[in-house]
Amino acid sequence: MSDQTVVKKSIGRTVKAYVALTKPRVLELLLVSTVPVMFLAQGGMPDLWLVLATVIGGSMSAGSAAAFNMYLDRDIDAHMHRTENRPLVTGEITPRGALVFSWTLAVLSTVWLWFTTNWLAAVLSASAIFFYVVIYTIILKRRTEQNIIWGGIAGCFPVLIGWAAVTGSLDWPAFILFALIFLWTPPHYWPLSMKYKDDYDDVDVPMLGVTRNASQVGLQVILYAWATVACSLLLVPIAGMGLVYTVSALVFGGWFIYESHRLYNRAVHGTEARPMRVFHASITYLTLIFVAVAIDPLLPF
Repeated sequence: MSDQTVVKKSIGRTVKAYVALTKPRVLELLLVSTVPVMFLAQGGMPDLWLVLATVIGGSMSAGSAAAFNMYLDRDIDAHMHRTENRPLVTGEITPRGALVFSWTLAVLSTVWLWFTTNWLAAVLSASAIFFYVVIYTIILKRRTEQNIIWGGIAGCFPVLIGWAAVTGSLDWPAFILFALIFLWTPPHYWPLSMKYKDDYDDVDVPMLGVTRNASQVGLQVILYAWATVACSLLLVPIAGMGLVYTVSALVFGGWFIYESHRLYNRAVHGTEARPMRVFHASITYLTLIFVAVAIDPLLPF
């Protein structure tokens, strides 16, 4: 193998490691909630350059928050099976390199959104980074079982950013979608905390799956799932949503609630809870709801 080939492979591994710092799978979910809101805010097809600019800025912003999170959690990540292969744990990236990368993305995302969209979208983006890094990762995560409830607010900001990018302001539909994601986050993440209960317990992170038994977690998942679906239906009268969104909210919401009840029932009866079924269902639910948000304004009914 030539030296040039070795260098290329080394560069490729380094690039891949920095991409991993941005948590690409989480990034995809955040963008799913950003772009459809721009369709709703526009009442149809938004300017495609504006969409692209918002996606680029939002990606850098979310990537920055994720990289800061990995930098701050590198001590516990090394002791959890779910995170033991992250680049700061394996040594592919140094802590200093990750910190510089995080700050670079934070600054670039804010400046980019300020000049390509508007100041409000940029401020909201910077606020999302601050909330995820400081409020969730530093203050809440290792101190309270309520961590994911309030820390999850950071994941709600993309809908506000998308709306602000189009309108330069905020309105009730954006706040309802913000609340929807806020209510959706616990029943999305708590099943994951059930699956990796031992991991979180080993590093003294008080996720609900650690501090409560399976049936108690399942009950909380049910309550938040019902609240999420109820919140999604508020968008119908307030934003004047049509048939596609209304049917989607009812059908997919009913499915999400069903899976939540199934998790609880299995926990109560002492059978295998299968929490990841609800985890994956929650992702599919949110994706389909926001696809409906994008499609609905394009239709004449």
